[in-house]
Amino acid sequence: MTEHEKEWQTRRDRINKKLTALNPAWTIIRYNETLDTSSLERHAVEEYQTAHGPADYAFFVNGKLLGILEAKKVSVGPQNVLEQAKRYSRGSFKGPGNWNGYRVPFLYSTNGALIFHIDVRNEQNLSRQIANFHTADALTELFNDHKAGSAAWLQATPNNIERLRDYQKDAIASIETAMIQGKRTMLIAMATGTGKTYATVAQIYRLLESKAAKRILFLVDRRALAAQAVSAFAAFNTPKGNKFIQEYEVFSQRFYREDFDDDKPFDPKVLPGSYLTAPKPAHTFVYVSTIQRMCVNLFGWESAFPQDGGDPDDESDAEKIDIPIHAFDVIIADECHRGYTSRDTSIWRNVLDYFDSIKIGLTATPASHTLAYFRDVVYRYTTEQAILDGFLVDYDAVRINSNVRMNGAFLKEGEQVGIVDTSTGKIIYDALEDEREFGSADIEHKITSPESNLKIITEIADYARRHEEETGRFPKTLIFAVNDFPFTSHADQLVKICREVFGKGDDFVQKITGSKSVDRPLQKIREFRNRPNPKVVVSVDMLTTGVDIPSLEFIVFLRPVKSRILWVQMLGRGTRLCPGINKTHFTIFDCFNGTLIEYFKNTTDFDVSLQKEALSLPQVIENIYQNIDRNYHIKVLVKRLRRIEKEMGGEAREKFSTYIPDGDMGRFASELANKINKDFTNTMKLLRDKDFQDLLQNYPRPKRSFIIGYDVKDTVNSEVMIRRGSEYQKPEDYLVSFSRFVKENPEHIEAIRILMEKPKEWKTAVLNELVEKLKQNKFPPDELEKAHKYVYKKPLVDIISMVKHAAKEQEPMLTAEERVDRAMKKVTDGKSFNEEQQKWLGLIRDHLVKNLTIEETDLDYAPIFERNGGLGKARRVFDKELSLLLTEINAAIAA
Repeated sequence: MTEHEKEWQTRRDRINKKLTALNPAWTIIRYNETLDTSSLERHAVEEYQTAHGPADYAFFVNGKLLGILEAKKVSVGPQNVLEQAKRYSRGSFKGPGNWNGYRVPFLYSTNGALIFHIDVRNEQNLSRQIANFHTADALTELFNDHKAGSAAWLQATPNNIERLRDYQKDAIASIETAMIQGKRTMLIAMATGTGKTYATVAQIYRLLESKAAKRILFLVDRRALAAQAVSAFAAFNTPKGNKFIQEYEVFSQRFYREDFDDDKPFDPKVLPGSYLTAPKPAHTFVYVSTIQRMCVNLFGWESAFPQDGGDPDDESDAEKIDIPIHAFDVIIADECHRGYTSRDTSIWRNVLDYFDSIKIGLTATPASHTLAYFRDVVYRYTTEQAILDGFLVDYDAVRINSNVRMNGAFLKEGEQVGIVDTSTGKIIYDALEDEREFGSADIEHKITSPESNLKIITEIADYARRHEEETGRFPKTLIFAVNDFPFTSHADQLVKICREVFGKGDDFVQKITGSKSVDRPLQKIREFRNRPNPKVVVSVDMLTTGVDIPSLEFIVFLRPVKSRILWVQMLGRGTRLCPGINKTHFTIFDCFNGTLIEYFKNTTDFDVSLQKEALSLPQVIENIYQNIDRNYHIKVLVKRLRRIEKEMGGEAREKFSTYIPDGDMGRFASELANKINKDFTNTMKLLRDKDFQDLLQNYPRPKRSFIIGYDVKDTVNSEVMIRRGSEYQKPEDYLVSFSRFVKENPEHIEAIRILMEKPKEWKTAVLNELVEKLKQNKFPPDELEKAHKYVYKKPLVDIISMVKHAAKEQEPMLTAEERVDRAMKKVTDGKSFNEEQQKWLGLIRDHLVKNLTIEETDLDYAPIFERNGGLGKARRVFDKELSLLLTEINAAIAA
């Protein structure tokens, strides 16, 4: 049993085994007075003497004392034990330097299961948990690594990398600032399609140039994304006029020719194994790997994602190898969230935790587990902002109502049905002997309605034909099916129906899934992106993330979605610009009567809503003029102008030049909000000009080629958000609403006024009033606590902190335990209490942690006090001071 394990057993059976299992291993020896430490190369010396007592282990590398390890038995938490290692560092006789009194730089504490570490050379450094001990080689490299020069280079060297947009430069600068400040985990949230990969390559180049990092792991979700990343590095032009790969080595896992586009060179370099197993200070490189491969390399196949031979992300050649924790200086994790279960999440988290590296997360969809891990979102660039800036397109929404999808299916007695043998696919036709009812969740799982699928596809086809009439092109369409199971595949049924409805042959409609029935799916994705056919693709989840199809214009959701992350990723397939077709927007089809869009409208950074009828352009302009929700309608107008910019040709530009400089609609859109604010009269005079409005609506469109095509799209998704009444809000918006409520109601709600102005009046009745008022105004404490945990990554925030922080942002957010301990310290500091009084103060503390107030009556009725003699005993213990003491404690709690 671990609770009975002695410290010497922990050292022998756990710690020593870890130290000797490293490659190269530490040699463990016992200290003696005649020991010549100058000859020790990679030795862990037990019971090494210092001025403050013997250190459990002292790490010597080539004669230098570089580390001290303090060990405890396995049942003792090791985090705070670092303080003991610090004491030994200060008392060392042979340290290689002096850093604010510390003589040994690298300190460790462990119980054999958990390891904590700190580099004390920089007083701003924080201790952290690591997965294993450093090798002797790692300590040498860490000791010789000086980051001051790197920070100076990053601060002094302007970012002049070509093709970077302003927001990408801002994102890079935010990362560099965070690293200079000593942060080791950080997150960049940038909308899908805004160039995260290119910005990341630029970021990596600057880190390598500055020597802030030498060995960088670029970790991606899928094999296709790894191939895209390798191509991005190969194509990147450095400020010196070279290609990235001419200045720095870029390695990857093993690829195949079909992993790359036909027009892309195929020359990826496979990482030599020694670069992983025996990293050297001289190694400077980038390694692009999938999360799956790295997981197998670290932990073996038993800890990886399950896969079979049909998986396009097949990594069957990967194997477990011995990789030290210092193999990489920086890890950049790009959307590493394959799947959405807790097990899936733990896989990428375990991989990141293994390495003692700076970790940078890239995502378009920060989830709670991602925020919890990376903690600091150092930069955000939202979809809405990218649309307003003209770097992404927005979308229209079509609601398709299907009775079967919404209400399920009812079969009457005697109806003819086909019964599928799911092991062979054989169909037996039969007549039902009794009625059967299937709910909406059973559709495509237990029962399918061919007529339902046919009618939905036919409805979407009407939109596709209309789109073709208006634009001269058939829209590239992506349809998300429920499943692709053998013999009962919803995807196969939709492919068959689409081919029949559109009548353009097999190549016009294709299935792309991870099923073994799909030949070379990655090549089919490239064909969908680059070639005229297929025009329509049916998928399940293979095209939900990371696949770049700029020409995509219709997305159809015929499958339910339960995750906000997946919803945003699926929408992101359509947001990319496509100048080649003058793409102005894309369309999503919700085949669940709009319920998915409605459900998710407040859960993403899209500005989404279903519109029955769009406002005309003159109406939008008039609303701006009349100050009817002016800021909102300015955004609407900017989006309309962005569409015009993408559709107009040279003739339209000439006509617009009569009204705006050079007929440059893009520049006019970018400057419009500022012009309205600074020169409202003249700007509105132009916008309200009837001839200008007519041109905005009827400008000459470029001639378009005639292409016949048929297709439709549909979108489905759902996710739970913070509930306020009948509506769901993003946690951030929920807390904004709460802050507004608190600030506007101190005069009307006495409890808020007492907390903010008269803490001495805090008591149980006031707390009860506060809770009741919050519930009445749709801010129940449990939902508030959930919102604070999500937004501020602070669990169990107490109700007092929530109210005070809502009123004043500088107010700290405390748990009940933290608040009570702070209050008790304030009340008791400078006073002396006997043993019995201290016991009662402990009881009072425990009561307050659960209740946040205390009154004399509590001492008679609360079980914790009743068991110890109740109010009478408390009065005898504290004499006449009890009432005043409780008043002071309540005031300190509310302060």
